[in-house]
Amino acid sequence: MTWTEEALRTVQEDASHVHVAFPGAARRARAEGVDGERLRIDLLLALPGDADAVAALVQEVYEHGDSAEKLAVLRALPELDHPTDRREAVGDRLLPVVRDALRTNDTRLVAAAMGPYARTHLEDTAWRQGVVKALFTGIPLAMVDGLDARRDDTLVRMVSDFADERRAAGREVPADAWLVLVDTPSTHHGRSLR
Repeated sequence: MTWTEEALRTVQEDASHVHVAFPGAARRARAEGVDGERLRIDLLLALPGDADAVAALVQEVYEHGDSAEKLAVLRALPELDHPTDRREAVGDRLLPVVRDALRTNDTRLVAAAMGPYARTHLEDTAWRQGVVKALFTGIPLAMVDGLDARRDDTLVRMVSDFADERRAAGREVPADAWLVLVDTPSTHHGRSLR
């Protein structure tokens, strides 16, 4: 049995073992020719128990993790939100993880935080702020899951204000702003995005 197989089996039997297996998973995975991030996600998916217990463990793993570990947690969220025969769906219990990632300056974490889990569970105000942060930090809005479905007049106003502030400061408006300000690819209410 490989280390990877043993780690997954052990986590299934004793959820607390995730604290031991998760940090070293990427290094061990490389040695076995396995994708380290995928292994970390699979370790989280192997956690047994009710939604409260699983969410508490996942949040602890996130809080104690380095940026690569945090990224794996964020990317695992949509899959953790689906129940299995061993585990309940986590629902909105892991929103604190998303909110924390959105407060960082790590664009990889911000982009991952604005994925399918946020589309489903993040409240409108925080989701809109996440979109504007993505624009501000240069994250392509194509990475924001559900932009078309969740775009509303408030978001349009926020992005329009952001664009106005950039122009007033003599700075270029990110080209992706047109994905929100969709009157035309280059204008909103007759104003150029340049």
